[in-house]
Amino acid sequence: MPHKKKGVIVPKSTRLLGWLMAFGMGLPLVAAFGAVPDTSRGDRMLADYFRQQTAKLADRCLSDVQTLKDWTSRRAEYRRQLLEMLGLDPLPRRTELKAVVTGAVDQETFKVEKVQFQSRPGLYVTGDLYLPKKIDHPCPTILYVCGHGRVKIDGVSYGNKVHYQHHGAWFARHGYVCLTIDTLQLGEIEGVHHGTYSKGRWWWNSRGYTPAGVEAWNCVRALDYLETRPEVDAKRFGVTGRSGGGAYSWWLAAIDSRIKVAVPVAGITDLENHVVDGCVEGHCDCMYMVNTYGWDFAQVAALVAPRPLLIENSDKDSIFPLDGVVRLHAKVRRIYALYDAEDRLGLYITEGPHQDTQQLRIGAFHWFDRFLKNDESLIDRPATKFFEPAQLKVFDTLPADEQNSRIDETFTRRASVPPVPLTADHWSALRDGWMKNLREKSLRGWPERGEPLRLQKALSSASDGLALDGYDFNSQGPIRLRLYTLGRAGLKRPKLVVLNVLDAKAWREWRSAMEAGFAETLSGDAPILADDGSVQTDADRFAQLGRMLRAEPWVMAYVAPRGIGPTVWTTNAKKQVQIRRRFMLLGQTLDGMRAWDIRRAIAALRTVGPLGDVPLWLEANRQMAGVTLYASLFEPNIERLDLWQLPASHRQGPTLLNVLRYLDMPQAVAMAAERSRVRLYDVAPQSWQFPLEVAQQLGWPEGRVEIVSLPTADKATE
Repeated sequence: MPHKKKGVIVPKSTRLLGWLMAFGMGLPLVAAFGAVPDTSRGDRMLADYFRQQTAKLADRCLSDVQTLKDWTSRRAEYRRQLLEMLGLDPLPRRTELKAVVTGAVDQETFKVEKVQFQSRPGLYVTGDLYLPKKIDHPCPTILYVCGHGRVKIDGVSYGNKVHYQHHGAWFARHGYVCLTIDTLQLGEIEGVHHGTYSKGRWWWNSRGYTPAGVEAWNCVRALDYLETRPEVDAKRFGVTGRSGGGAYSWWLAAIDSRIKVAVPVAGITDLENHVVDGCVEGHCDCMYMVNTYGWDFAQVAALVAPRPLLIENSDKDSIFPLDGVVRLHAKVRRIYALYDAEDRLGLYITEGPHQDTQQLRIGAFHWFDRFLKNDESLIDRPATKFFEPAQLKVFDTLPADEQNSRIDETFTRRASVPPVPLTADHWSALRDGWMKNLREKSLRGWPERGEPLRLQKALSSASDGLALDGYDFNSQGPIRLRLYTLGRAGLKRPKLVVLNVLDAKAWREWRSAMEAGFAETLSGDAPILADDGSVQTDADRFAQLGRMLRAEPWVMAYVAPRGIGPTVWTTNAKKQVQIRRRFMLLGQTLDGMRAWDIRRAIAALRTVGPLGDVPLWLEANRQMAGVTLYASLFEPNIERLDLWQLPASHRQGPTLLNVLRYLDMPQAVAMAAERSRVRLYDVAPQSWQFPLEVAQQLGWPEGRVEIVSLPTADKATE
């Protein structure tokens, strides 16, 4: 028996552990192999998948709304869902704004006050408040939210409010109050919009965080500030902005009914443009909610109804293509028609690219005059810039207590580690709550039910006393994967089947061994090539595997989830990032859908010959170990999990939408251990005390959770 010490298992020479360490995912190969060169099959499959999934969400968008009663009965819940997807449900506490006017500049007919306030403690919003010099009564008021117009000189950021100053000036010269506020990334205090776009912060998805939520909250608090100003008529609020500011105009108008008129400019289009046509590649994370509920963007726009809304766009805008804007407008128009308010919805198209053109400004100015001032006079003066950047800068010295640059760490809540449950009932309540949240908030993008597997034998070969078979099966729509089984030739009654879930590294290692024994059989099946184009083989590894399977009545099964091995798609690193972002736009993550692939592989394996009732183990490494862990939670009769180098937190992966709002990896291990034996290899024991203590406290069978330390000699070979 292994020696136990403080929850750590130091194994002696057990047969299976020895084989797993020799051939399984525990010991990486010294040699590195190149990527699979032919990605065309994977790319086509992925493109078909994105088209199918996007069409599904587009068809569903607002389809359940046929009458005004349908809409009004659902509207409050839709608004709550949007708030949740922005990280604003529940709404943060409205803390003291601590607003300060740091200075002012004058022009002949208006002045500008330089304003800063805190939308929450340490989250500073800098802005310029444009005020007519002659105010006889409270004025209609515009919140202008800026797009991505960086103004940075000699390393000093002046905020994008400086780039868009001409809008505020026009409004003040025409009888409006206008507050133009900086955004998080391009403000005087520089935060981050590009977490998943370029900084690898995939944990934003796991935290349910998007900078769109910060921008929306800053806009809400900007209205709170404006309500304190005597110059402002709070019953006549409007919002506008272009590009990123167009998007923030949508967020604010949809969630805050104080906005009476909205003119988002080049800030929205539909999922088809973003996902299928690839416009996501031109947008940072501030443009998107975390799409937990699988919305198309028309559902956001519809929440403005029946308030006056003008959708503005250019006809040659490459990142907000006109066809998607027109499709979106048509869906929103149907909601306005239910209110008999189609005259309050406009679609204003001008010629040109994605630019802040005068033609677009004129449409916006006229719309606000019409609905906030009941004035349809000719727009006869252009929007003009009056000030140098330094004149509009709010801070002389940036505040030491600012949270802007690290707000992603605190804006959305993260679940704390719960105390170890003392009773089975307490544990059941915890487990059931976690499972409910996983299904409804993290893995909602899974199909409601699996489609027919359409299992088809694709290859069969024998070599050196071993039999290799391959079976193709349907995972989801166009996603068709291959399951491999390997065992002793002629084996009739296996006593164990181990499903190895392969990440890209493990796939290369396994294929290098298979090339040694079954090269001819696998010649057309995504071979592993070195840089010189030669096929790599690992005869020693194949021989080790052969000795194990000829000695034991076991079957080793292998599957590479979507995007790995036979279905690999582009190997371009930047394109891979944008592929992962597309999944989020569909209310999914790549890791979450790979967990679905594993479930389908389990279902396929249980239909293969004599393997249906054979004890089943799962094995995986690194982040794929985490993906496999979550798949196991939804499958019965998994006898054991062997997880190598399992990340201690979703901060490192795998990425599942919103999961860190509810639980982290140790809690998932505890749930798995209630149902299966769990072995964790090559991990830090201190990270896994929670499942060990749960198992002990609740009296689960001994060994439900074991932490296996590799012998020193074996570690030295890694």
